[in-house]
Amino acid sequence: MQRSRQRIAQQGRQMMDAALTLIAVKGDEFTTQELAAEAGVALQTFYRYFASKDELLLAVIGDAMREACERWAEEAAKLPDPLARLRYYITATLERLDGDGTDVATSRFIVSTHWRLHRLFPKELADAEKPFVDLLRAEVQAATAAGQLNPSDAEWDSWFVTELVRSVYHYYSFAAHPEGELDVVKERLWRFCLTALGGTAS
Repeated sequence: MQRSRQRIAQQGRQMMDAALTLIAVKGDEFTTQELAAEAGVALQTFYRYFASKDELLLAVIGDAMREACERWAEEAAKLPDPLARLRYYITATLERLDGDGTDVATSRFIVSTHWRLHRLFPKELADAEKPFVDLLRAEVQAATAAGQLNPSDAEWDSWFVTELVRSVYHYYSFAAHPEGELDVVKERLWRFCLTALGGTAS
């Protein structure tokens, strides 16, 4: 039984990794046949795990979000206070946009696929993105308790900040921008969010 569970987990991971490989080259313009071939599994094996390619893409986005949030939380733990951690979370999301070709391709995949998945799986996509909202909410609440912020509603405001960050991320995933512009955008994004949350620039 243990070996069977390990095999199931391994095959699932193979298909997720294969999807990431194809996404870096083709975005979401690949077929389930190509995915199965890249993963080294039979097509019928793919359909034992996922009802459709879109269901796979939802799983890929959810997995990527969990990994990113774990990585960001580990880095943010080194920062001195909740306001510094909140700033890090808000601006770190844009770092990938100045990355290599694989990072850019992955960013564009996320943007181009997001709204289709939102139509098909609204609750599941919200669940997949919840780890990031939770990171923001925890620091907004901690900064409020420390007297650094005064939001009107920490729960809702964290969600609104998430949506703003997403909009900026979506725009710059495709918009050409000169070197250094993202640094300016990150600073302005942070100042806007800080003011909206009832904080002041030091």
